[in-house]
Amino acid sequence: MTVVLFYTCIGVALWLIGLQGFMLLKSALRRIVAINLMGTGVFMVMVALAARFERGDAVLHALVVTGLVVAVSATALALRLATANAARGNSENTRAEPRSEPR
Repeated sequence: MTVVLFYTCIGVALWLIGLQGFMLLKSALRRIVAINLMGTGVFMVMVALAARFERGDAVLHALVVTGLVVAVSATALALRLATANAARGNSENTRAEPRSEPR
């Protein structure tokens, strides 16, 4: 087993674990982490494919670096939206108790 094949298999396994988490988990935070795990798997596969050549493929490395920047900003946006949604009580896993009126 070559190093490229090893890291490609690990990347696919990370993507599958993230997909399972995204489909099975109900919490917004856990789903965001699962999506990040899927992205990590994709980045690992891309870096492994770039390492096939002796010198390395600069285009794939540039795409991975750009993808990391986009993933960080998308994660920040998703976390902000999830916290705003939970604060309003609109989340599926947030059970807002009815407010009791003052006597």
